[in-house]
Amino acid sequence: MKQYLDLCQRIVDQGQWIENERTGKRCLTLINADLEYDVANNQFPLITTRKSYWKSAIAEFLGYIRGFDNAADFRALGTKTWDANANDNQAWLNNPVRKGTDDMGRVYGVQGRSWQKPDGSNLDQLAKIVSNLNQKKDDRGEILTFYNPGEFDLGCLRPCMHSHTFSLLGETLYLTSYQRSCDVPLGLNFNQIQVFTFLALMAQITGNKPGKAYHKIVNAHIYEDQLPMMRDVQLKREPFPSPQLNINPDIKSLKDLETWVTMDDFEVVGYQHHDPIQYPFAV
Repeated sequence: MKQYLDLCQRIVDQGQWIENERTGKRCLTLINADLEYDVANNQFPLITTRKSYWKSAIAEFLGYIRGFDNAADFRALGTKTWDANANDNQAWLNNPVRKGTDDMGRVYGVQGRSWQKPDGSNLDQLAKIVSNLNQKKDDRGEILTFYNPGEFDLGCLRPCMHSHTFSLLGETLYLTSYQRSCDVPLGLNFNQIQVFTFLALMAQITGNKPGKAYHKIVNAHIYEDQLPMMRDVQLKREPFPSPQLNINPDIKSLKDLETWVTMDDFEVVGYQHHDPIQYPFAV
């Protein structure tokens, strides 16, 4: 929690006001933030200065792992995070490639599981990484990226947290995740959970030990209509100790993650938190 609160305070104290063209809102903005999560010791980076809906965050990332391109599939897993971008984003609604209600297009997990090659075939980036790590192999290119500039016009949103690099040292697996843009009051809460959980899951299904996860953010910002609640409410609350995340040990393969895993296979232990804060969401 300390590194999260320190980042929030840095933005409040040092951020610069920038107009965001997509949302039409001003953002208090800071460039460059580095966070670390101790996955080895299960220090789950769950926000305690307000209630965090952690199941929705894990469900969203599970949807990425499965390559979902429809908000209805995400809802079935237990998260509504793609409802607005799929159905309320006017630029996407006007896009002729949109297939209808809940369609997200070729975003996030679609790129990770079926990147289109020039010859028309698809590349499954995640399957390659899992295969290598299962063999205790690291070619220094174990990279999963959702960022495909050639297909930005085929999806409702460019990816924010766009690339994940796995590094295997002996039997210890590390993860470095890169994020171009971060809504700190709302998005970072989810992103922290997802980076931590992704490393924990990948270590588990490849038979390696989790180490640390490193989270690099380029543009960290607080929207103008979020600032009073962050500055005057959340930053004045005392954090509680970090909880732990328990993952069903029966999850042993990528196929398990693709098929039968649900939110019932995840449990958070020792989560103390303050009251929720309803931050505005910018579409």
